[in-house]
Amino acid sequence: MKSMTGYAKRQCTTAGRKYTVEIKTLNSKALDIIAKLPASLRSRELDIRNLLNPLERGKIDIVISEECSTESVAHVNHDLVMQRYAELQQLALQLNDNGANLLDTILAMPDVWVATENHDLTPEEWEALADTLRQAVADVDTFRSEEGAVLHRDFVKHIELIQQKLAAIPQYESERIDTAKERIHRYFAESAIKEIDPNRFEQELIYYLEKLDITEEKIRLAKHIDYFVQTMDNEESCGKKLAFVAQEMGREINTTGSKANHVEIQRIVVEMKDELEKIKEQLGNIL
Repeated sequence: MKSMTGYAKRQCTTAGRKYTVEIKTLNSKALDIIAKLPASLRSRELDIRNLLNPLERGKIDIVISEECSTESVAHVNHDLVMQRYAELQQLALQLNDNGANLLDTILAMPDVWVATENHDLTPEEWEALADTLRQAVADVDTFRSEEGAVLHRDFVKHIELIQQKLAAIPQYESERIDTAKERIHRYFAESAIKEIDPNRFEQELIYYLEKLDITEEKIRLAKHIDYFVQTMDNEESCGKKLAFVAQEMGREINTTGSKANHVEIQRIVVEMKDELEKIKEQLGNIL
């Protein structure tokens, strides 16, 4: 079982450039990739997205930054600087300003700098970066497995509590039968019926108990619990399946509560629902 939360950061140097790869993942219903790439990698965006496919699902933010190791990564647009200088010098004269820092002001303008032309990576250079991407994806996968192990332990704790509470229900079920008998006796008494036909009484009791019977609900809930545990123990990408099983568990718990007709059983049902809600809160993070 894996979480959809992950993080990794890797670096490599190729073609005289240093690339930093940073991947962050969060929960999402599908694979949602948001890529921020330097201009030199725009043509490789589809390849980069394909390398992220092993992550299967989640919101994937990937940022690749590029640092050029050469001394000059941009040059000054001389014509534009001279034009700006002449314009500002003329303005300074009109304002009776000495214009002492005109050149510094102009060089601080981003548009007077022209970036060095980006070049596409050669196949060898791309493979070096791709290998770094694969390592980052593997790191994210490891991170997700570790987070999944933490969630697994938390789920086991809540599942065991539900099992314990389910096992506590039978001790109160005999009281439900006695309560049902008393209610039917009281019904006949309040109806001024002096003599009770034993057969009629038995029929009413059976009918009443059948409506309140929770045997099937307990059996189905126990089976859902077993399947939930088996799934999270044996499958890595099981978030959607676990969410469905948890929904079915909730259905059986709710039906048990509606049929409970007993204060203690209803209390147990509330406690089981509380434990199940704690599981559901985290299921959205499971891959």
